[in-house]
Amino acid sequence: MTSSSTKSARRILLKLSGEALGGATQFGIEPPILAEMARNIIAIKDQGVQVALVIGGGNIFRGAALQKAGMDRTVGDHMGMLATVINGLAMRDELIRQGANCVLMSAQGIASITEQYAAQRGREILEQGSVLIVAGGTGSPFFTTDTAAVLRAVELQCDEVLKGTKVDGVYTADPMKDPNAIKFDSLTYKEVLAHELEVMDLTAFALARSHHMRIRVFSMINDGALLRAALGEDEGTLISD
Repeated sequence: MTSSSTKSARRILLKLSGEALGGATQFGIEPPILAEMARNIIAIKDQGVQVALVIGGGNIFRGAALQKAGMDRTVGDHMGMLATVINGLAMRDELIRQGANCVLMSAQGIASITEQYAAQRGREILEQGSVLIVAGGTGSPFFTTDTAAVLRAVELQCDEVLKGTKVDGVYTADPMKDPNAIKFDSLTYKEVLAHELEVMDLTAFALARSHHMRIRVFSMINDGALLRAALGEDEGTLISD
């Protein structure tokens, strides 16, 4: 587990899909959902946990169809990274309106609306008690927001990556399709690979494994699950050494 000699509190990186902000349609931003997520994040911060946040951009831009139609992959990825900035702006605004200190940084710095991402500055923001939102992906095409989340967690010296999903952990099969699927309470990195479980894309997972970054997969839907996961309680599925 990555740690810092100066880190004074538990520090997590919360990875959310952009689609989660869109509600049932998974598109756009639903204000009630945004507000509820912000309330949950503030509740975590109020427990003394330092919170960094990475949000995907799939609710704003989905490039797969356009790429099949001939759009250049690099162009599509840059559009997707900009979509994460839009979501970051929305979340920052909501957190501030609810009384939290929040800073938005981006790998693709947009001087008038974000800070340029820098790991040392990000760690300072977290130590000061502000929520840190990191947008813009890795800053390079061909990498997913899962990879960006793990990379930022390593750089920011977080204790865990929390990946919020629609299901309450990792299962032997898709529980939405297979009623006999069995949930894992914990897994090692080797077991994830041996069972060919789709926790994150391989680049993100390999990065987490090489840096011993713990990953906790949990349900964003279950009441209280986010707070329990953030506090390190037995919630969802924990993946570690």
